[in-house]
Formats: sequence, C-alpha cells, structure tokens
Amino acid sequence: MINRFAEKEIIELAKQFKAVAVVGPRQSGKTTLVKHIFKNKLYVNFENPDIRIFATEDPRGFLAKYPNGAIFDEAQKVPELFSYLQQILDETNINGQFIITGSNNFLLQENISQSLAGRVGYINLLPLALAEINDANSTIEEKIYKGCYPSLFQEKLSVDPYKWYANYIRTYIERDVRLIKNISNLNTFERFIRLCAGRIGQLLNMHSLAIEIGVDTKTIGSWISVLESSFVLFRLQPFHKNFNKRIVKMPKLYFYDTGLACALLGLQSANQLDLHPFKGALFENMVVLEFVKNRFNQAKSNNLFFWRDSVGNEVDVIIENGISLIPIEIKSGQTIQADYLKGIHYWNKLTQQTTGFVVYGGKEVQKRSNGISILPISEVSEITV
Repeated sequence: MINRFAEKEIIELAKQFKAVAVVGPRQSGKTTLVKHIFKNKLYVNFENPDIRIFATEDPRGFLAKYPNGAIFDEAQKVPELFSYLQQILDETNINGQFIITGSNNFLLQENISQSLAGRVGYINLLPLALAEINDANSTIEEKIYKGCYPSLFQEKLSVDPYKWYANYIRTYIERDVRLIKNISNLNTFERFIRLCAGRIGQLLNMHSLAIEIGVDTKTIGSWISVLESSFVLFRLQPFHKNFNKRIVKMPKLYFYDTGLACALLGLQSANQLDLHPFKGALFENMVVLEFVKNRFNQAKSNNLFFWRDSVGNEVDVIIENGISLIPIEIKSGQTIQADYLKGIHYWNKLTQQTTGFVVYGGKEVQKRSNGISILPISEVSEITV
C-alpha cells in the first residue's frame, strides 16, 4: 500500500470527533486508507443492494448491529441513516466511532450538515500526490498522461491508463450522474465533459458552452455543479482584491486528475503530449492540483485563487496564506526564460512585496536576489500552502 499523507490527519480527526467523513472521487483510495487505519472496525459497503435495503427500511435495527462503530462506505446512498446516527453519536462519549466515506460531496455534505453538524470531522481525499507516488524516472508527459489514481500504481498489475480511464468515464456517467441528477441525454452530458477538458486553465464562459452544447446557461451551471460535487473538476476563483484595476471575475476551470482530462481529450499515449496544444494547460492543471492536495491532506479548505486584470496582466495562482499572498507562475517549458517572471514582477509592484515562485518543467532550482524562487514540479511541496 502507498503511504498517504492524509493518514496522520484522519487519525487526529478521529481523536477529536465522534465520526470522521472521508470524501473524494471514486477510486481515490478512500476505502483502502480507512480500512488500513481502522483495522479493528467492521466494514460496511452500501454499494451492496441487500445492505442498502436493510439500512434504508430498518435504520434502527441496522445500526444496532454496530454498537462499537463501523466504517460506512458510500454512505451518501443511505441518507435515511444519518438522522438515526445523530442520536447514537449524541449518546456516546467515544470519539472516532464511525468512519463515513463517500464519492459525492454534495449529497454527503448535505446529509452531514442537516443531521451531524459539529459531530463529524471532514477531510477530502484526492488521488495520489506526486510526492506520494515518488517516481523520479517518469517524464513530465508521463506524469500528466497517467494521472494519479492509486489503481494505476499497483506493483503487481500492469494497467493501461487509456483503457482504465475509458471504463472510469463510462462508470461515472452511467452510475454517479444518474444518482446526482436525472440527466436524460447522457451522450450530450458526456460531450459536455469532453468540452470542459478542452477548456482547462481557461476562463469559464458558460454562455459559450451553452451555445456549443445546445442547452441553456442554467443547465450548464447545473452540470458544472454535478461535476464539482463528484470530484471531476473544480473552479479556481479570481482573487477578490482589485488593487485599483478592473479585474476578471470569471473563474478558471481545472480537473481533479490530469489523466482523466487526457482521456477526455482523446490522448492515447504520453508521447502525444510532446507537441500537443494543451500540454501547457495540463501541466498547469497538475501543479494547481498539487497545491489543492497539499491543503486537503491537512483537512484544510482550498485557499487558491488566480489574478488577472482587464488588460491581460495575470498571475496563475495566488495562495492566500493568512495575511500573506504568495504569487505563483506555472510554465511547462524546461528552459528558464525572463518572461516567466513577468507576472510576478507586476504583482509585486502592485502589492509592494518581494516574494513569489515559478514552477516549471525543468529540473534546476534557482533562488533569485529579488525574492523569487524557481522550482521544478518535484519541489512544489516546498511551497507552504
């Protein structure tokens, strides 16, 4: 088993809260991790229809089977259970009694906020961070193409990423989308997801997407929410301070896994990325994800933004770290160039600070006298988020 950075935080949450919710995309390693941490707890999978029917029709009788707690996997499938679980947690002084996992953030969060607020510690578990994989021999293109789902890194299995992601997409659309929202035309929805993959790192223009798909803007907004709640993609919000400049207010679009994005773009090998027009956007996506995973593995919320003004000045990522703002530029090129620093210089002049990082596709580390550090992606964990 690959050691996960989130393990320490989950153990701490179990000491502080009566229940712990571990939420993330399908196949991100939630079940493997919680079964590893809580070896002595009984495991219940609500994907099993017999178990699900029992828990739905007789929640009291079902919960009576687990007086010492349990691991409840895919708990969003039995929302009826949460109200009864509330009473059990209120009547116990034992922390870490129930471990709840789910692959739908919206459904699980809704049930928790209605019934278990204040009783549950919450952590998002995404696919592997690059430092967890620790594969120094892979090229940037191979890292982007393969993505970070744990199933692709099992030592005894040789898994073809193209086939694995094709199955993942099919399963997601046929099962999860139907559970979250009653979408009648799944082919149109799949086309929509593929179009989103072609907009990675770009401003999210829902009106443009609506025209291209042939639906209204309200439907696009609803579908984006479906993809966010099931950890397919996320919106990076613009930084809210304008520094006396007119700033862009639309969010940018990123995927929670670059391998999934590559599959949606139709890529069938890492070699196809060498001259691919989306290579820079996919590299940027991978770096942004590393920051998000770093935060989530500490059970913290996303503190990332981007900044762009109306005349094209831009910083790829702004990390809001307490009272400090850390600007980060992301460049897929392997050779350091002067214009890599342009956005940070402009930002530092506006904010009257001397800091920043450039994350690029090369291997050399540089620390400039102006306070800006240039790092390869392998060193991105050195940036405090």
